[in-house]
Amino acid sequence: MSSEAKTPILRSCIKLPLANDELLEVIAKAKDYAIMHGAAMRSKISYSADSLNFAPFVLVPSSFPRKEFEKAVALQPIINRLMHNVAHDEEFITTTLAETIKVDEFTANLFNIYRKVLANGFTQRISLGMLRSDLMLESDCPELSPVLERPAAATVAANDAAMSDDVGAVEQQLDAKLNLANVRKCNKELNGSVGASTASSAYCCWKQVEINTIASGFGHLGPASKTIQSFVLTELGHAEKIKRMPKNNALAGLCDGMVKAWDIYAKPQAVILFIIEDVSYNICDQRFHEFYIRENYPHIKVLRRTLTDVHRDGKLGQRKELLLGTTEVAVIYFRAGYEPGHYHSQNEWDARYLMECSLAIKCPSIHYHLAGTKKVQQALAQPAVLERFINDPEEIKAVGKIFTGLYSLDDNEAGNASYEMALRTPEKFVLKPQREGGGNNVYGVDIPNALKRMTRVERSAWILMDLIHPPLSQGYMVRPGGDMPPQIVDMVSELGIFGVVIGDADNILHNYQAGHMLRTKLSTANEGGVAAGLGALDSPYLIDNEDEAGYY
Repeated sequence: MSSEAKTPILRSCIKLPLANDELLEVIAKAKDYAIMHGAAMRSKISYSADSLNFAPFVLVPSSFPRKEFEKAVALQPIINRLMHNVAHDEEFITTTLAETIKVDEFTANLFNIYRKVLANGFTQRISLGMLRSDLMLESDCPELSPVLERPAAATVAANDAAMSDDVGAVEQQLDAKLNLANVRKCNKELNGSVGASTASSAYCCWKQVEINTIASGFGHLGPASKTIQSFVLTELGHAEKIKRMPKNNALAGLCDGMVKAWDIYAKPQAVILFIIEDVSYNICDQRFHEFYIRENYPHIKVLRRTLTDVHRDGKLGQRKELLLGTTEVAVIYFRAGYEPGHYHSQNEWDARYLMECSLAIKCPSIHYHLAGTKKVQQALAQPAVLERFINDPEEIKAVGKIFTGLYSLDDNEAGNASYEMALRTPEKFVLKPQREGGGNNVYGVDIPNALKRMTRVERSAWILMDLIHPPLSQGYMVRPGGDMPPQIVDMVSELGIFGVVIGDADNILHNYQAGHMLRTKLSTANEGGVAAGLGALDSPYLIDNEDEAGYY
């Protein structure tokens, strides 16, 4: 997408372009700074377990409206509670996925584990949810009538798990009363702005892209992004702007969630187990979780094992405790297991079932995993469905506003209507399967051919989603092997808000917002995964309006 005259633009936090000599010098420093502060990954092109490349990053932070950021932070505990309630609603999950599991083998395998665990009763009723709610600014909201218009061509697909790589202090813990007050404030501000002039604003609201319930990455890389960009701003003589970059304790917030679950398990010798891929490219983001726990809670040991390892070494003890050899596992944190390629054979599926049957507290448990499927989230976008899980009318209203259009493709009247709509105007949509990890979606003009290759039954494994129309930002994207000096490019961003929720079907013991991350990609790219090389680390620079001092 090009930055045409009518496309909304969120301007840079500093004056661009930079002089070439200044640009080259600060980038050289920033690359080394990134590697030396753990903002790095193993190369997928020339992999070596003994070397790292810096992770792609945007040189200076991208502007983001303060009100929208604060609204997302305020809503996260409500979203946590929503997903917790969904995960514990057997009838809803079973009914919602009934058609999908007929044609989607991966989801069906997950559901079969869920069904068997239900039949035997949950050995461990407590679940740990470490969620990430991904959102994009929508500059074409129906609630407002923006003065700034954009051409039809200037649209960007909502970045689902495309921007979701597997790549203590808590930023803000809100109790129910305070959070509801913030939500009511957000509702009032939004309603009060309807019909108002928006000539000075390049956005009007944010919309939900997806809610991740498994392997919600960037707990380390989110805060690391701020560290890099704070260094760059200081080097460029703009240290005073760092105060507009919000505090980000995502790593501490998430790791402390695992420790809270470990405390609930109450076995001092038990360990926290990370389930990992056979090859971990996004090693820093994973290892820093482990290192944080070991440094701040040295009495808690962390192990890293693959699903294959668990099948070989795992067993249940007399109390159904999970044992790896003789070591008891208190908490299982899945950084793998969210895509078919992680299950090489039935052995890996057996390992997943073994863990689900165990006394260990899972993150996520199998029902939390299923709650994060696209089909479930499509169902939640219907207002009547939200009322099933949220009691407060203000909260229902606030959550309802964040959903963009999500449409079923089941073989029924509504699904067939969605199918015809996608064939007529494919440029308005993105087609999404029940997958995490990115690279699975179908966009725009490619949708008709994809749909026509599917049978009516096969379509039920997919959902249709409206494209989101985010404003542009402009800046320098720095990546390994990239051109030097880099050119200023048009970019769009996706904000992820982390949340931690711990509880069982009857009680929530802990529920808080736990930091954030921002990923930015070229505006011309559909997919935006950082580990995939299409996106870049970033962090928000909060703005109140476009006329304030220092906002160019």
